[in-house]
Amino acid sequence: MQASTNPKSPIVLITGCSSGGIGYALCEAFAAQGCIVYATSRRLESMSTLTHPSIHCLEMDVTSDHSVKNGVEQVIHEAGRVDFAIANAGIPCYGPVLDLSIEDAKATMDTNVLGVLRLAQAVLPHMASRQQGTFMTLGSVSGYSAVPWGGFYCASKAAANLLTETLQMEAQALSPHIAVTLVVAAAVRTKFPSNSKFRLPESSLFGFCAPKIKSVAEIPLGDSVMAPSQFADSVVQAALKKPRSSQSLYYGTHTIIFWILRLLPIWLSHWVFWKLYGGEKSHEGKI
Repeated sequence: MQASTNPKSPIVLITGCSSGGIGYALCEAFAAQGCIVYATSRRLESMSTLTHPSIHCLEMDVTSDHSVKNGVEQVIHEAGRVDFAIANAGIPCYGPVLDLSIEDAKATMDTNVLGVLRLAQAVLPHMASRQQGTFMTLGSVSGYSAVPWGGFYCASKAAANLLTETLQMEAQALSPHIAVTLVVAAAVRTKFPSNSKFRLPESSLFGFCAPKIKSVAEIPLGDSVMAPSQFADSVVQAALKKPRSSQSLYYGTHTIIFWILRLLPIWLSHWVFWKLYGGEKSHEGKI
């Protein structure tokens, strides 16, 4: 059934909207600003508490070409257009690189990188046909700095960041009114760290580093860390501001620290991160 919408209300499509995450908070923030929001997730029940009348929940798996394509087509059919498409879906991946399973590595790239690509390929041609629209990616400061025990997650976010920055350039050939925005998130108080399924294998060469590895995989996010609602409000305020143009936005706790680390020589930033998260020096006979 076609959605009843105000023709002036922006139509927003967001991936990865499970309860407790940034996508969920973005849905509420966009809806509060009068937008019609299509919230998506692999499981509808994970969005059951999104009760705002302007939020419509759809099942979408960003690792499936068919699911993403059909989801975008459904939104266009019901709402008539997509004004904002936000690639937010992501999964954690922590642990020593040598201990990662190839299956987990593939799953991380499939969600965190190819999920962005699938949404872009499904929705940007529609925006090009209308000569307007905004595509947004939820990137991460982790994509700009290598962190021990989080290398593959960092690699996936680096790819997502650079993919989006490339789209910022290429979209200029489609229309000056198509904007591509990279939102670089620092620390935000969500359930994301608790979603990590990593367990250090008993055969790991890095067993003596287990406490430090766990501290990276299960970073505690206390009240001093930015709340997802505050993060989402900042993103939505910037997204709805006119005129809209391609840009990179940086929000979250400790953003300034990562900016400083980016300015340091690589060897020095590596030294800092190893001191913070690396653990013990190598044990002779073990590594």
